[in-house]
Amino acid sequence: MTAYLNALGVICALGRDKQEVARNLFAGDCSGMRSEAGWVVDRTLPVAAVRGELAPIPAELAHQSSRNNQLLLEAALQIREDIEQAIQTYGRDRIGVILGTSTSGIHEASSGLAHYIREHQFPADYDYQQQELGAPATFLADWLQLSGPAYVISTACTSSARALMSAQRLLDLGVCDAVLCGGVDSLCKLTLNGFSALEAVSEQRCNPFSANRNGINIGEAAVLFLMSKSAGNGQPIALLGSGASSDAHHISAPEPTGRGALQAMRKALSRAGLQPQQIGYLNLHGTATQHNDAMESLAVTALFPQGVPCSSTKPMTGHTLGAAGALEAAFCWLSLSADNREQSLPPHVWDGQLDPELPALDWVTPIDHLTSIAPRYLMSNSFAFGGNNVSLIIGDAP
Repeated sequence: MTAYLNALGVICALGRDKQEVARNLFAGDCSGMRSEAGWVVDRTLPVAAVRGELAPIPAELAHQSSRNNQLLLEAALQIREDIEQAIQTYGRDRIGVILGTSTSGIHEASSGLAHYIREHQFPADYDYQQQELGAPATFLADWLQLSGPAYVISTACTSSARALMSAQRLLDLGVCDAVLCGGVDSLCKLTLNGFSALEAVSEQRCNPFSANRNGINIGEAAVLFLMSKSAGNGQPIALLGSGASSDAHHISAPEPTGRGALQAMRKALSRAGLQPQQIGYLNLHGTATQHNDAMESLAVTALFPQGVPCSSTKPMTGHTLGAAGALEAAFCWLSLSADNREQSLPPHVWDGQLDPELPALDWVTPIDHLTSIAPRYLMSNSFAFGGNNVSLIIGDAP
């Protein structure tokens, strides 16, 4: 069954709605990545934050207030009309909420614990529910008064890619008629200090696949798709295929040959009924760490021996962790969108210094464009700790 992606709400360092995000994405704008102190002791690090005030959590849901849920609310408000139309069409019990996150409201939890250590009591606005991994789905379902399945998947950096896979499964099984799916993660000290302890964070803007790459930058984002069984009124764009694998090579390091990544990409192609040469663009996981980029370039070269236009968008958005899979699927959606009249693709932003130890890839430049002839098929990769790999194919629906 085709899983149509009928509406998109998105907020990240590139912008606060899909028009602004698309404009800055296709321009290769990295201005949202700014150096900040205070996240990690004695270090100033580039972070890709959402700037400005966020929509307040409604008073009746104040106990669920967190920056994570505020980002999610911003994305949901962008597609509120589409959501209300789905509620009228299908009913509140036939709409699911499936999201990915890795941090949830841990920022509020750590701030509350710090206050407890100082004052021997929690602050008045602290609530344990803020930090639960299921909090984003619970919040969205409560806010919209939905009674379909609502849960969160937390598989580190593949979380929201798996949420899209899970949403499609609910449609296929007839459990839901529509699903709000995507992901959200917010900046917090826990992740920045964790990756810093792994010596994986760069003090400069990340430089994917360069000989000079030396680590990731962290960002934040919220992405929300309305996925349904019907095409809706707009341009039909769909999740056409997905593949997952778990090579379980190491708790944090990727399997060096790219075996698990290759398996996920091949599964996605098989489920979409496509051949590698039909893929018009590949959004790479592209974290700019030594091992991830090496592994991914080997896997991509093995699957696409003739090459495929590709780029990593993380210099513009940072690595948004649990939101990354949905965010980069959203970039594929925006590339296919009728609003993208120039058929632009996300350019690969880097210093242009090839790593002689990696196979050369076909990098998207600002002058490269997607064909306007449908059907078009775009792929997005997400890889996570524990050898957890996901590949999605977004394309023009049949």
